[in-house]
Amino acid sequence: MPHDHSHDDDHPHALLPPEPALRVKALQTILVGKGLVDPEAMEAILETYERKVGPHLGAQVVARAWVDPAFRGRLLADANAAMAELGIAGRQGEHVVAVENTAGTHNMVVCTLCSCYPWPLLGIPPAWYKSDAYRARAVREPRRVLAEFGVTLPEGTKVRVWDSTAEVRYLVVPMRPEGSEGLDLAALAALVTRDSMIGTGLAGAPA
Repeated sequence: MPHDHSHDDDHPHALLPPEPALRVKALQTILVGKGLVDPEAMEAILETYERKVGPHLGAQVVARAWVDPAFRGRLLADANAAMAELGIAGRQGEHVVAVENTAGTHNMVVCTLCSCYPWPLLGIPPAWYKSDAYRARAVREPRRVLAEFGVTLPEGTKVRVWDSTAEVRYLVVPMRPEGSEGLDLAALAALVTRDSMIGTGLAGAPA
């Protein structure tokens, strides 16, 4: 039988606007209005995930590694110490290992057990990273998974899959795109995507 939509407006989700930012604000208003969350705590959480953690911080690390060989060496040797130089640290990012993509090797990160992920550097993990399909297939058929993300590698390029755990999380340093010479750090960071730091994407090409 066809579904009767006449009472859909009775559901709270029907009151939320379609745009993500407005949905978040509307949901915040509902939760605060019902006394389910403290307004100051909610603002602190939003502030954290909008400004204090997220892929924009990982992009800063990668951009610095692209232009500063000494920093790149320190990052690959001890990622946490190098990140601390930029003021980046936090829970779920205590033990990070940086792995570098080269012409011969492409790195890709998965957590086969759950969804271990370097939150301070990349923010909230995407839904696909936590999915059973990605967690299983990334290990068995990484090239096919990469192709589904739009990444087709040369035949001679080796794919190395790193299994993130509660003890060790990984940051992929993507290859610097051609034509980016002369760009400043901010412009370079804008080329670094979240997926490129997981290994399921490549850095963007400069405009």
